[in-house]
Amino acid sequence: MTNNANSPSTPIIELKNINQSYDDGKIQVIKGLNMTIEDKPAQGQFTILLGMSGCGKSTLLRYIAGLQNPTSGTVLINGKPVGPENRASMVFQEYSSLPWMTVLDNVALPLQFKGIPKTQRYSQAMEMIEMVGLKGHEMKYAQYPTLSGGQLQRVAIARSLLANSDILLMDEPFGALDIKTRLQMQELLTEIWLKFHSTIIFVTHDISEAVFLGDEILIMKSPPSSIVEKIDVNLPLKRTRDMKRDPKFLEIVHKIEDLMVNISDMK
Repeated sequence: MTNNANSPSTPIIELKNINQSYDDGKIQVIKGLNMTIEDKPAQGQFTILLGMSGCGKSTLLRYIAGLQNPTSGTVLINGKPVGPENRASMVFQEYSSLPWMTVLDNVALPLQFKGIPKTQRYSQAMEMIEMVGLKGHEMKYAQYPTLSGGQLQRVAIARSLLANSDILLMDEPFGALDIKTRLQMQELLTEIWLKFHSTIIFVTHDISEAVFLGDEILIMKSPPSSIVEKIDVNLPLKRTRDMKRDPKFLEIVHKIEDLMVNISDMK
């Protein structure tokens, strides 16, 4: 990871006094939201966004990805405003691969946009394909049912990592997967985080998933939205499925569940 030189006090991502309104200001969706995500040297950061539907979790990701601008406020990556040359990649819940292209071409696409020669971009793409467990599928078309839902999400993750392994935005990427595949993808993502020391921002409605994956959990209240709670997940960085049965894990899950119920009543 190229950001390891940054100290813990150097923010990787900053959202300052963010407001989002529609209908000429009549509908206030986000009000006075501030969020700072700092990189931990030799670890990175895995931040989870939790909150009721419609509170703006996905909107925050779109700001950082440069896909949407807030009505007012500032969005910074490494101290610089988000723009065409300074934004993060995003993995969506919907399958986002181009079905008329092979897995290899889909993963290599960010390097193609940068003008990297084919031999070089294919070589780098294959490294990512192998890492996410898709070796042997690289010449298949990235479409369902040629590939399973889990495999298609692996394609999206590999492509995003190749575009920018420092920061990865994930908007409920495992929501549509069956339980076995979802568990496999959770374990894969923790391995990726430990390998690249990335800054990952992950949106989910699943509290157990949030605790299993996250290093910190930010809880948002319903509109007009803001971040109202931050939970530090004091669990070992190396996560295994057995950990979900640990009393400490369950204690954190129940604590967040109670918080979520109370926060849902906030105005």
